[in-house]
Formats: sequence, C-alpha cells, structure tokens
Amino acid sequence: MRTPGLVDLQVNGFAGLDFNSGAVTAEALDRALEAMLATGVTTCLPTIITAHPHELVERFQALDAAVGASRLGPLMCPGYHLEGPFLNSGAGYHGCHPADAMTAAKADLVEQLDAVLQRPILMVTLAPEIEGGLALAAKLAQAGKIVAIGHSAADFEAVQAAADAGASLSTHLGNGLPQQLHKLNNTLFAQLGEDRLMAGFIADGIHIHPKALKSLIRAKGFERSILVTDAVVAAGAEPGRYHFAGMPVDLAADGSVRQPGGVSLAGSALKLDDAVRNVVAWGIATPAEAVAMASSHALRALQPALEAAGIKLPENEIIWSPELRIRHIRIGDMTRDFAAEAAA
Repeated sequence: MRTPGLVDLQVNGFAGLDFNSGAVTAEALDRALEAMLATGVTTCLPTIITAHPHELVERFQALDAAVGASRLGPLMCPGYHLEGPFLNSGAGYHGCHPADAMTAAKADLVEQLDAVLQRPILMVTLAPEIEGGLALAAKLAQAGKIVAIGHSAADFEAVQAAADAGASLSTHLGNGLPQQLHKLNNTLFAQLGEDRLMAGFIADGIHIHPKALKSLIRAKGFERSILVTDAVVAAGAEPGRYHFAGMPVDLAADGSVRQPGGVSLAGSALKLDDAVRNVVAWGIATPAEAVAMASSHALRALQPALEAAGIKLPENEIIWSPELRIRHIRIGDMTRDFAAEAAA
C-alpha cells in the first residue's frame, strides 16, 4: 500500500528527547526525528505544554533554534502546537499540566511567542470557558491558527460558541477529563456532537479502551476523526524514569506514562504507526481508513494554518508492507528504506 506520510499534530517529545526541556539541540532533535520517520511520520507539530510565560519563551526559542539548525526539522516541522496555558485548572481537567501556571486567555502571550520564532505556532489548544477564552479563540482563528478545545469543561453552549468563534478541533478527545462527569450533559458529548470540530484520538488502548474508542469514532464520524500520539520523551524508549516539561515521569512496562505515584496519565509512549495498526486490529477501521486518520485527515485539519502562513509541505509518501509496517518513506528528495524491519 502506498500512502501519504503520517502527520502528528500533538507530539511533546520522542525517543528520549523532551521538546519541552528548554535545552533541545539540533543533534538530539535529528535523532528524535529519525526515530519518528521510522514510524511513518513525515510532518509533526512539536508541542509545548503549559508553563509560566518566561518558561514558554525559553522552551520555544530552544526548540525553534534546534529545528532551524537540524537536518530534518525544516522538512518535518512546519510549526508548533501550544497546548496551554489557557486551560481549565480544575481537578481532573488539567491532567499533568501545572495548574499554577494556567492563566486567563491572553492573545499577547501567543503574539510574544510568535515574535521570537522563525516558524509559527500553527495550533493552540485552549479551554473556551475560561476568562477570555472565546475572544482568544476568535482572534487566533482570524489570524489563521488552528484553535482546538482541550482540558476543558465547556458545555454544549460554550462548545457551540467556540465553534462559532473559529475552533475546529478537539485535542485528545476523551482525555483531560475528570473520572466522573454528568452522564450526558458534559463536554465530551458536546464536542462529539459539534460537527464543525474534528477530533484527535490517542489509540494506545490505555488512554481510551478500544471498544470505547470505536464508539467515539462512530459518534464523531470517520471523516472528522484523527489519530494523534500525545507522545512524550518516553515514546520509542525503554521503560524507566524520564523528565517531561520539568517533571519526572515513569514509563511502565505496559506502555503507560505517569508521574511517580500518580494515577493520571502524563502523555503517551505511542508511535503513530502503532496507532494505525491498533485501530485496524480492534476492528475500528480498514487499513486505508486507519492511515487516512493519521495522514490526510490530520493534514486537512492543519491545512488552513499552513495556507495562512504561506507554508507548503514537501511531497511525501510511505510504502507499507501487508502487515502495515513501514517499508519505504520519502520526504522531499530524502528517502529511507525499512524493508528489513518491515519483513521482520
């Protein structure tokens, strides 16, 4: 099977590198991106999570400098995803994001960050119900950025208002939520039912039970569903202790990533090609549908921001084995062959 390359809209780190560390080097980034290429990803949005403003500036500057100086960054990283700090700080909603760094929604912070970057912030995840949330959503959408709802308690009215303002995506829908919600009148149902929102799903079998994921994708609609990883530093690495955005996290043998002693998940160790194989194995999608959710659907969600920024992605493609392993990948004039791994 020959398809476009995979597109990961939410990746916080990979293969031992934390994109949020504030000390990313071009060499380390190339190693991480090479590892991502082996999973079929040709385009990604390195994602910076909630932090205090000065930390966000430092982390974005280090990441942006590494992208510019690396071999693969200019090919694979057209821009960035800012997830926070405009999120709901309530228990169960903030997840592993530091609640004390969350703030009212302020356009000037995004503008300040964009001003120090060579590549733009293309996507912002926010909670529209917080102070200034809807106004910021409208301003970001008017500026051509993708506005996503995440770590949010937005009800039906707030979700509709956010979509009216220009929100077009749900970030890792089904996660970033308390364990207990109203059985029907909740933000999960509100976002599932808003047809103007596409939705990202983490198909690792840990964030969402496979049978629940099948129901969610059926409710959202295949054409509106996207596979993402929400990968952190531990993705593509061995079980053990890592550091993500200044906090220790443990990768367990079952693939879950949590803060030490914590119950809530702290990102994932998922690889995007594993997500593709998972949804096929779970009977949720055909191989072509699964790849589309991780490639063309994600690109369709991102395309308005790329066009607004005048960014054209290099041509890319993947050749898959019958078992859905990556055999060959091309991005621009660069190729990689993984035939031996695909046959193993």
